[in-house]
Amino acid sequence: MSGFNFDVITLFPKAFELINNLGVITKALDKNLINVNLHDLREYGEGSYRQVDDKPYGGGAGMVLKPEPIYKAYESIRKLPKSKTLLMTPQGKVLKQKDLARWSSLDQIIIICGQYEGFDERIRCLADEEISIGDYVLSGGEIPAISIINGLTRLLPGTLGDPESLVDESHNSSLLEYPHYTRPLIFKDMKVPEILVSGNHKEINSWRRQKSIERTLERRSDLISNENYKKSPESEWINKNFYQLINVQKGNDFHYYPDW
Repeated sequence: MSGFNFDVITLFPKAFELINNLGVITKALDKNLINVNLHDLREYGEGSYRQVDDKPYGGGAGMVLKPEPIYKAYESIRKLPKSKTLLMTPQGKVLKQKDLARWSSLDQIIIICGQYEGFDERIRCLADEEISIGDYVLSGGEIPAISIINGLTRLLPGTLGDPESLVDESHNSSLLEYPHYTRPLIFKDMKVPEILVSGNHKEINSWRRQKSIERTLERRSDLISNENYKKSPESEWINKNFYQLINVQKGNDFHYYPDW
């Protein structure tokens, strides 16, 4: 079996039809760079009704996924030498770009999608890691699973036409990406910064680096660690402007953004 393997245990496999229309992700499927294998939890349900959930012990609202169907589905999956199992749950660690980069060196990711009110606690021991995509609750783990498939696939060699496009992306270096502009030069009285049309690539790179730092301090100061940058050429600039920019951000909408 060639390519990177995603094995997803889900009660709603049709939700993953979306990846057939996601540009470079679909191309990765067509080029056999990835394989997405869906394991319909209902097929492993119990009895004539293929039951996969039940009422929780101790009472309470909602239904809970039973352990037996998930274990059966999990045990049916062929495990590759370099494999990890992820459990999608709002209680998990919030997904970061560095997690996707770390997993991209594997051969296989097995994803268990939670559903309903939750799952039997005894399912947790199947997972190497529990993952959330933010501090909010969705109806199931399918959308988080698709997010992981999307984000990880982009990092695999051969997926993107120009691998260099990954280098300066937001979160790759604990900085948000610098502003981008394209034609026309002037749009609704808003002009492209002169530095970008100067042809001076050294100055352009310097401007982009500074704008990345400014934008990160303004919008996501939590991403900046002075420890990471104390040896960098920008360390003096960061230390000089950090608190000034933090005070500025309190007056704009970004101060109220959640830590996503």
